[in-house]
Amino acid sequence: MRRDPRDDLEYRTTMGTKAIDPQSIRNVTIIGDPADTARVTARLRRRCATTAWVTDRVEHTIHIAEVSSHAPIAATERAIRVADGVIAVVPAAARGGARLETLLRVADDHQVARLCVVTGLDRPDADFDRCIRTIAGIRGAVPLPVQLPTGTGTGFHGAIDLVPMWALAPMGTEFYGSRWQIAEQRFRDLVAAVAEQDGAGDTPEVPPARLHDRIRRLTRIGEAVPVLCDTAPWSDDPAALLDAVVRYLPSPMHVCQPEHALDQ
Repeated sequence: MRRDPRDDLEYRTTMGTKAIDPQSIRNVTIIGDPADTARVTARLRRRCATTAWVTDRVEHTIHIAEVSSHAPIAATERAIRVADGVIAVVPAAARGGARLETLLRVADDHQVARLCVVTGLDRPDADFDRCIRTIAGIRGAVPLPVQLPTGTGTGFHGAIDLVPMWALAPMGTEFYGSRWQIAEQRFRDLVAAVAEQDGAGDTPEVPPARLHDRIRRLTRIGEAVPVLCDTAPWSDDPAALLDAVVRYLPSPMHVCQPEHALDQ
């Protein structure tokens, strides 16, 4: 049965801690091959399946579950169906990935918001753009790369966050050096893709908070899938992914719609 947001509120009140706004809760399920999801799940959970996280100066509670793509399809489908949001782990070096495509289609069928994380960008045969094309080939949503990898293979050192690019424009070259022009073009592509979906115009002068809001609305109604890069192998920082979960995936209060029926 889908988690009732009031359960979290009542539990914390009973235990003598402060009550929390159900809109600050995120119940997410991570899907993908175990070899790819294990590192992502461990980094997000740290010590437990529930993570407290502050984004934009607001405290959130994130409940994290993991579903292996090796599980029976019926069990996997149910786990996706009752999730409020899904994180799909996409291997950068893989070709095809029919199973993962099936899981993303299940999420689309049940109107479950999702975002994708591309892992293994340090592999010699990694191809970030190929992953974007694969996601684009799955019906139901337009991929929105909100990050740009700083190289691939042995040249991968992390990712550039594209959303705040407009605010950083005066110091762009200082921040990103030779990558600035590529990052700026990818930012313009992101804004254009968002505008094509929501019809709000594609002026490049979009403050980060406004762009976050537009992407969140498209993600929650299933029109878009934000795509992030996993961290470099030597990093264990979950900040970018946790921020994306909070900013783009819905709270339980935003999925209680007639077309998103509760699982009994």
